[in-house]
Amino acid sequence: MIRFLYIKIMQKSKTRLFVKNKLSINILVYIKEKQHHFIKNVLRGKNDDEILLLDNQTGEWLSRIISINRDNTVLQVFKKNKKLIQESDIWLAFAPIKQHRINITIQKATELGISKFIPCLTDHTNNHFINYRNLDLNIVEAAEQSQRSTLPILERQMTLEELILNHSKNRALVFCNENSNSGASIYSTLNKIKNKFSKWTILIGPEGGFSHKEVEMILQCENNYSVSLGPRILRSDTAATAALFCLQSILENNY
Repeated sequence: MIRFLYIKIMQKSKTRLFVKNKLSINILVYIKEKQHHFIKNVLRGKNDDEILLLDNQTGEWLSRIISINRDNTVLQVFKKNKKLIQESDIWLAFAPIKQHRINITIQKATELGISKFIPCLTDHTNNHFINYRNLDLNIVEAAEQSQRSTLPILERQMTLEELILNHSKNRALVFCNENSNSGASIYSTLNKIKNKFSKWTILIGPEGGFSHKEVEMILQCENNYSVSLGPRILRSDTAATAALFCLQSILENNY
């Protein structure tokens, strides 16, 4: 009985794929390369199998496989399944780190509902190369897995100074300061200001932290809030995940 129930649940679950086309009823979508390989060789898809499609513009649509060829899978959209759901306006500004750890940051932050990524070069940044194609693929896969209907934006890298100089005055800057002497935890700080802002930036430093000069510059930014993530020194990818979870849990009234 349990095995039968498991099989029924698996049959109801559908693969979700982001596509570049703007979707509408009866449109044909040609799936190629990695997504085609996934449908053909991993899912062992066949004609009339249903696939959920998302276009990052209009929402989630149901489609049906009408053919699988050597080079592509052809889908036909037949029904809108869900409307587009916008995520909270949260940016993550972070110093580039080793590629596998950037991948973790991108994946977890996408799953937790980030709306924009901003790589920032700092005095202690130890990785000046970013594989944008790889990160874009990570964003799409994490969004598909986490049931998102939108994709976060991945900005081109900028300097920390450019970020601070151009930071909007109506956006809170949550500065995760590992050397904070205020003792203010991220939870206590965010609870005090959660109704004051609708736009947020979480700022995470590099391995080794921000330089003294950079800390002074950040603290001069309007609407900056220096917060502590606790007594332990966290890796950058861990700090980003922890800070984003704290903010989302407060904004979504989970805590």
